[in-house]
Amino acid sequence: MPTRKILPEKKRKTVGIALGGGSAKGLAHIGVIKALREINIPIDYIAGTSMGAIIGGWYALEGDIASIEEFIFTLKKEERKELAKISFRKGRARMGDDVIVSIINRRFGSKQFKDCKIPFVAVATDVKTGDEVVISEGGMADAIRASSALPVIFEPVKIGNRVLVDGGIANPVPADIVRQMGADIVIATDVLSKWVDISLLSEGTVTIRNIRPLFSAIISLLSYQVAKEKLEDADVIIKPPVSGYKMLDFRDAEKIIAAGYRETRAHYADICRLTDREQPKKHALDEFWEFVFGLDQK
Repeated sequence: MPTRKILPEKKRKTVGIALGGGSAKGLAHIGVIKALREINIPIDYIAGTSMGAIIGGWYALEGDIASIEEFIFTLKKEERKELAKISFRKGRARMGDDVIVSIINRRFGSKQFKDCKIPFVAVATDVKTGDEVVISEGGMADAIRASSALPVIFEPVKIGNRVLVDGGIANPVPADIVRQMGADIVIATDVLSKWVDISLLSEGTVTIRNIRPLFSAIISLLSYQVAKEKLEDADVIIKPPVSGYKMLDFRDAEKIIAAGYRETRAHYADICRLTDREQPKKHALDEFWEFVFGLDQK
């Protein structure tokens, strides 16, 4: 009697996510991860820049996106207001930095990269050379503070013999880093890079009233130029519709997270095809709400 040939089990494709910067807009990453986990898409690698490093590092440590969302929703009203402030102290602009540093220190404390359940790296920029610095070992709190340290707004962070600032300067959406980590499929979330009409930036003078939109426009413009090349390594690019929110709109956290969730669901077909998974069937109510929200964004 002939023996039945046992075929080797098909190897699963590994999935990595690249989470870009964007301050409050970066809260959309929470919705992205929620939607991926909803259909059991594995997350094997994570690289994050700025807010993407905060969200990505948090998830890499615990593997629990619900705890991050719950933390954001339970932030005290005063803390959300503080996060949304730009003030001037000793001749320098400051942006809710005390609250952000406190959150990072409280959450990550003495945690090391080796403590992560999912391989994770944070991307920062060397202030002396402008080089991209990929941090994958040592203390997570310092690395994430460095990745999030917007020049002028936050103090640079010294790690070893390097002085580091926000990774968005060198790599706004580190899709190429995730690929280098070993991911077969790279899903990138870009909440910030956007072309801005340059003529608008030269109109008028900088005042306390227009510094927020001007600052946000400049950051988006710079990110757009750098991110174009980096995103070439992504198989799926998710761009949550958060352009209507300002970089400091932390009080709109619920809406921003929801935007990330909905936009990821809109990419389910591509994600499932690439990861060899069956696309979940849509219920009539889901299609109705997607239609309604789609109209809202037009």
